[in-house]
Amino acid sequence: MRFLKSDSRLISVLLVLAITQLIGWGTIGLPAVVGRELADGLGMSLPGVFAGSSVLYVTMGLCAPLLAKAFARHGARKVMMVGTIVSAPGYIVLFFAREPLLYFAGWVILGMGGSATLSTGAYIMLNEVAGRGAKNAIGGLMLVTGLSSSIFWPTTSFLSGHLGWRGTCLVYAAMMLLINLPLYAFLVPRRKLATDHGGASAKAAPPPAIPRSTFGLVVCVITLNAFVNFGISAILIELLRAEGLAPAQALAFGSMLGVIQVSARGLDLLGGGRWDGITTGLVAGTALPVAMLLLMTSEGATWAVAAFILLYGAGSGAMAVARATIPLVFYDQAEFAKAMSMIALPLNLASAISPPLLVGLLTQFGGRGALGLTFVFSCVTVLILVLLGRRRPQAAAAVAT
Repeated sequence: MRFLKSDSRLISVLLVLAITQLIGWGTIGLPAVVGRELADGLGMSLPGVFAGSSVLYVTMGLCAPLLAKAFARHGARKVMMVGTIVSAPGYIVLFFAREPLLYFAGWVILGMGGSATLSTGAYIMLNEVAGRGAKNAIGGLMLVTGLSSSIFWPTTSFLSGHLGWRGTCLVYAAMMLLINLPLYAFLVPRRKLATDHGGASAKAAPPPAIPRSTFGLVVCVITLNAFVNFGISAILIELLRAEGLAPAQALAFGSMLGVIQVSARGLDLLGGGRWDGITTGLVAGTALPVAMLLLMTSEGATWAVAAFILLYGAGSGAMAVARATIPLVFYDQAEFAKAMSMIALPLNLASAISPPLLVGLLTQFGGRGALGLTFVFSCVTVLILVLLGRRRPQAAAAVAT
């Protein structure tokens, strides 16, 4: 927690991002709460309604690389302000939607805005303030944003109960313009390059170039883990039911997952600067294949399901921090924004593809099909992390030891 004592500017940015990221991620969870109401109001099937989230992720992924130069040239603050202005009309389009075409158009607009404001932009902003020291701040931010569904699912339920889902969309559009936009405009300081030991700008001493093969490994490890985490989280209840649990048991075990994931992020945060994203990833990533192997071989035993939830929850929670902070090991400010923008494309595509693909495997082959694929991906992830550990720049290796 040392970063909280070191830089009041960083604390200010972190508080702004905590609020805006909670609102950003919380509001796009609309279908999870009012999916059936959306389906009735639009004359769509429930899977069709949830496909809006896939459209969001695909759009975010496709737009993210296009923003790389904007982040580098203008800084995260300006890009996130524009993204917020773009996001608000997305909810207004959803308000007016009466058919699938306009409904999906709303999610495309939200995806365009989200590519500038959700996660990637926040990490770039923290890196602008703290440089390599942004790992702890990112971990702290993720600790807060992990609660977005816990805060906004009941909020969405309350608002839709009084205003309907269309009125809720208008409220969320107003929140973008009346809360998020002023916070970025007035409470986030203008970009200032982080310095090394209080001296000259870190930009004055450019780091050695990182091989393209290393960037490829970083992309692979982040994409594979995103596929596993987003996919398993989406199908968890159905996966546990396929393993023989009663619906009430599956729901009870599944409800524990979010708490365990947030707790794991908190433990990583308490570690301060004593390890980097690769070390976090190696420890957390090893827990995932163990958890999946345990569930595959236990035939639905209650103790094994509990152990799976504990291991998978802790591993996936800490791996979420690792996904965001592994690039900090290799890239300084000059390249971090570009790297994160390029990584966002495969990451978001994996997030969009994994739930329907794993659902298909679950339907056709049962739990072994979905667990088998995620087990393989998790093992490959650990192997790539070992390779990345050997490629650490000397400065980052010194921090990690």
